[in-house]
Amino acid sequence: MSSPRTAPVIVWFRQDLRLADNPALHAAVESGRPVLPVFILDAETPGDWKLGGAARWWLHHSLSALNTRLDQTGNHLVLRAGNSHNVLKELIKETGAAAVYWNRRYESSARQRDSDIKSHLKEQGLDVQSFNATLLVEPWTVKNKSGDPFRVFTPFWRSVRSEVDPGTPLKAPSQIQSLDKWPTSEELDDWNLLPRNPDWAKDFPDVWTPGEDGARQRLTDFLEDDAAHYAGGRDRPDKPWTSRLSPHLAFGEISPRQIVAVAESHRETVGDKNTEKFLSEIGWREFSYNLLYHFPNFPEQNYQDKFDRFPWLNNSDTLLAWQRGQTGYPIVDAGMRQLWQTGWMHNRVRMITASFLIKHLMTDWREGERWFWDTLVDADLANNSASWQWVAGSGADAAPYFRIFNPITQGEKFDPNGEYIRKWVPEIAQLPNKFLNKPWEAGPIVLKDAGIELGQTYPEPIVDHSAARERALDAFKSLKEAA
Repeated sequence: MSSPRTAPVIVWFRQDLRLADNPALHAAVESGRPVLPVFILDAETPGDWKLGGAARWWLHHSLSALNTRLDQTGNHLVLRAGNSHNVLKELIKETGAAAVYWNRRYESSARQRDSDIKSHLKEQGLDVQSFNATLLVEPWTVKNKSGDPFRVFTPFWRSVRSEVDPGTPLKAPSQIQSLDKWPTSEELDDWNLLPRNPDWAKDFPDVWTPGEDGARQRLTDFLEDDAAHYAGGRDRPDKPWTSRLSPHLAFGEISPRQIVAVAESHRETVGDKNTEKFLSEIGWREFSYNLLYHFPNFPEQNYQDKFDRFPWLNNSDTLLAWQRGQTGYPIVDAGMRQLWQTGWMHNRVRMITASFLIKHLMTDWREGERWFWDTLVDADLANNSASWQWVAGSGADAAPYFRIFNPITQGEKFDPNGEYIRKWVPEIAQLPNKFLNKPWEAGPIVLKDAGIELGQTYPEPIVDHSAARERALDAFKSLKEAA
């Protein structure tokens, strides 16, 4: 049995796969005791929200990158799969660990699990500590003047910006004291997180570099190359003017506190308007976690219960056409194909595709939420549920019911030269811009010259925009009248 001074500290990594600005790891190193970094693949706790396929791909590479970083400090990562509580008990018994540190999570299932583990381990005499590594401000600390959680983004973010000092990010430790005798670790490859046949993620490495180094480089590249266009250009899917930090944030390879600090250091060159707009998107993430914490059923239930009466059609054929990017509306299809091929979709196009599914196809927002959960490398329960409910109109601070994105004019406005559509829907690339967002209006000669046979090489629209819009408005109005 280890003596108190040599008994190791277990650092339980979760959504914090980094060394810098990691409070749990920092506290463990500062304790002066050996540190046992652990990641547990727990398929029980998340319930219905087990990691989707794209997120599993990212996790594999992120864990590999984390282990490389730990190796550089003279330490390494132990991998175990199973029930988190049971695995921790086994590791404590094997190593004589006297402490367990972790950074907090905010999903209902994880909060309950962590509370149970903390109570049990403290009863056993262990030092158990949890920290905030995920958010600028924890949800229970931000209240409105009535003492209630904020339900509207703007006053929430104004309060956070005016009252919260995120502080200076913690530096990564250069050395982490190791154990004399290590417990066994499972092999990452044996977890089968990567797709096999077919390898639908084969193009992901061309787009993404998972890991802490990749996150830091992505932020630097964005601030130096693209952020000066952000406020006016973030809605352009044909331009590289968004940060694409979302998967790095989702896996905790970078913290919001780090992002704020680095963004502020670039404010002079990026400009106040661009900096504030960029930081407000970090604010939306904070707001989404605020909603998830205070309304734990947010991912499964309508925030506004009147939407429980919504007359969804839920047609499996149109849902499949949407998933495959075969709706006949080019901007929608481009987004859905970008998602499938890269594990990510531009935010403006996420809103367009979500609106199309919900309002044009009258499909329950939860169907879209589940598809995005499985196909996004940045799948995040708080962001995903808040965004889908925002588009549906059923959430907090939601879009008004009559806001129905026109997929034709949205494409014309935000992809004015058609570069985005031509990249992801190459079968219609030869169409002139005039018809690119509405191929069905092109005459037979134009279609023939472009090598297109509607219904064969590219689908006819699966719904008529005007008719679908009126149908959706009638459905939403019926909710309003019944209220």
